[in-house]
Amino acid sequence: MNAGYAQQKLKRAAQENWISLYNGKDLTGWDIKIAGHKLNDNYKNTFRAEGDMIRVAYDQYQKFDGKYGHMYYKTPYSHYILRFEYRFLGNQVPGGEEWNVRNSGIMYHSQPAKSLTMEQEFPVSLEVQLLGGLGTGERHTGNLCTPGTQMHDMQGKLVSAHCIDSNSKTYNGDRWVKAEIQVYGDSLVRHIIEGDTVLTYQKPEIGEVNWKQGKEDAYSKIWKAQDGAPLKQGYIALQAESHAIDFRNLRLLNLRTTTPPKPRVGKRTLKPATGQH
Repeated sequence: MNAGYAQQKLKRAAQENWISLYNGKDLTGWDIKIAGHKLNDNYKNTFRAEGDMIRVAYDQYQKFDGKYGHMYYKTPYSHYILRFEYRFLGNQVPGGEEWNVRNSGIMYHSQPAKSLTMEQEFPVSLEVQLLGGLGTGERHTGNLCTPGTQMHDMQGKLVSAHCIDSNSKTYNGDRWVKAEIQVYGDSLVRHIIEGDTVLTYQKPEIGEVNWKQGKEDAYSKIWKAQDGAPLKQGYIALQAESHAIDFRNLRLLNLRTTTPPKPRVGKRTLKPATGQH
């Protein structure tokens, strides 16, 4: 690397205004919504600030009992890069679904916490699904799940499958894994794990809103009226899905440009995943 290029790189890095989504002390700036509980009722201390980490913990639970939860950052974003590290810990709390072993995620382009209904388990959103290896076989991470949403693949085909598998490596044990999402409004999105781009898609939109929401009610009617609407922005939310997980180094770069880089169109076909959130 020549001196001129190195100086330019340092100058660009200095101009980037990365912010931390965690203040290192408490959960100020976040809203908590757990199914069956009022806004900001942090049931059994599920979400915690501890040192340099935000933790999702279940040591005060006897049983999971469908307490799906999410913790939402205060500010909605449209064009940004989110970087973070995560690790799964120990065993799943009793009562969690089998497919939720070492399973969690971060929602983005999400509806706000205050708009969820009392019993709603998942926000209308996009999810970078995080899966830990089970010790045998492949189990990809950095997948995409789409509660109340859908998207188009890089060939322009509408994809309504609820979960889409990435092509990541498998990460076993309680190790830290580095992840990143690059979000360009309603145009291009990339999921990146340990520096490898493992999934790319385009044109997310609202759709399939009745997924696991039960009978049609005022909630579903509101979202059904927006079916097919481009999903341009929303909130970032950490997920609690019955297995303990830690997050650290949650950093966001709010992009100044709304023009995504030219996508790399690969030959791989997006593969639906089964039995996962």
